[in-house]
Parts: sequence; C-alpha cells; structure tokens
Amino acid sequence: MNRTSRPIPCKLCGQNPLLTAPNPMFIDSHAHLDRLDLKPFGGNFSRFMAEAGAQGVDRMLCVSINLEDYPAMRLLIEPYPNVSVSVGVHPNETDTEEPSAERLAELAGDERVVAIGETGLDYFRSEGDLAWQHERFRTHIRAAKLAGKPLIVHTRDSRADTLRILEEEGAGEAGGVFHCFTEDWDTARRALDLNFSISFSGIVTFRTAETIQDVARRVPDERYLIETDSPYLAPVPLRGKPNYPQHVRHVAGMIAELRGVSLAEVADRTTRNYYALFEND
Repeated sequence: MNRTSRPIPCKLCGQNPLLTAPNPMFIDSHAHLDRLDLKPFGGNFSRFMAEAGAQGVDRMLCVSINLEDYPAMRLLIEPYPNVSVSVGVHPNETDTEEPSAERLAELAGDERVVAIGETGLDYFRSEGDLAWQHERFRTHIRAAKLAGKPLIVHTRDSRADTLRILEEEGAGEAGGVFHCFTEDWDTARRALDLNFSISFSGIVTFRTAETIQDVARRVPDERYLIETDSPYLAPVPLRGKPNYPQHVRHVAGMIAELRGVSLAEVADRTTRNYYALFEND
C-alpha cells in the first residue's frame, strides 16, 4: 500500500483512523494469521489483507505454533511480501512433532523466516513434570543461535525459569523479544539486559494492567514493539471480540498516551525497532 493512501473506516471497529492521526502506518509484530476468523471478510484472506492495509497495517509477522501447521501457514502468506513468518513449537503444544535444533535452523533458512518461535515456558496451561517444556525451549534457543535468527519468547507464570534458561543457554547471542509482555519492570529490565526487546499487546490497554503500563512508560525507545497476538487478546474498546492486526492501532494509542508522545511517533519508532530486530539484513 502507498503510504499516502487514504484509509477507510474499519468494518470491525467502526472507527476512522483519520479521526485520531494523520495516517500513520504500523507493523503488527506478532499475529497468527492462519487462525483468524475470516467471516467478516467473506472467508477471503485476500480481502482481510486489503482491509488491514487500508487500516494502516503495512507489515505483519505471522507466528508459528507447531510444525504440522507450518507448511499451510507458509503457503497462505506466500503471495504477500509484506508478511514474514517465524518457525517453532509453542510451549503448550502437545502430541506434536518435537523438532531438533538442526531441523528448526534448516526451516529458518527460508528467506521469509525472520525468527524462531514462539517458544518459552507456560506454567499456566501446563502442569506436572515440565522438563519437556524446558528441553523444547533450550532446543529453540540453540536453533536461533545456529540460524542467526532472533527468538520470540512466550512466558506465563514462569518468569524465573524463563530468564534462567535464557541465561544458561547464552540466548543473548541470538537476542529476540518477550512477546505479549505481562510481567513487571524487574523482569523487563532483566530481559533487556539479556538483549531482548519488549512487545506490548492489547493487554496494555486493560484497566487492570497498571504493572504492564508502568513497563510501557519505562522501556527504552529503541527496545519496544507492538503486536496484536490476533486472533486473541483484543484491546479496549474491543475486548471479547475476535482480534485482527488492524487493531494494533489501539495498542499504539495506549503506548503513545503512556509515554506522552504522538501516535505517529509510536508508529515510526516501532517500525524502526521491528526492522532492526527482525529484518536488518
């Protein structure tokens, strides 16, 4: 999409972006495009892509959660040069192919693959002996170092072990991002020290998200990203509805408010940060 194109009112949220900013363009740094509800677009992925562009989203990172669905996901985004992908197995995935570091690094040789993950630890949805999760996480870190690609880290109720394993495996060599950040400033500071950026999702717009909002105020300019994690975690004022990349504007708007800057500045900064982390060749 040409950056001077005029956006149209969003069919999903009913808002005209021109009411809030002079046509800034955004990057959604974490979305699961192969899992979107396409009914509002007549089941047509190309129609969704056209509207996302019209609503100011000019690039997206489509994130893998398992290897069984990866080929179809990769095929889905093939016609769209403004979509990149990651490759990896989510920590909550069970009954799935358990990849080796070599296998992940081989898949990451594809020029459209810009990251390894999402990977990490999740003690909220998994229980019992989670040694398998730890080993899967270590495998992804080793793959990222082999491939020379950054990591996309998921952590839930597991921050101490997540940070410990990253340190033990020398993950700072690969770097990456803590996506959908939900922790406190101390955790963010330790992640930053390990060469990881911080990405904020729609959760930062929630009324109860004071701790995350504090992090959003304090993270250095060059180390934060924005995302939707769509189709999950729709931001205010769309909570409880299916989420789409075009809703990343609401995340950006909250970040702008918290940091006391313009929406256009957040769009520009997060675009530069995205390219510096994921597509800096």
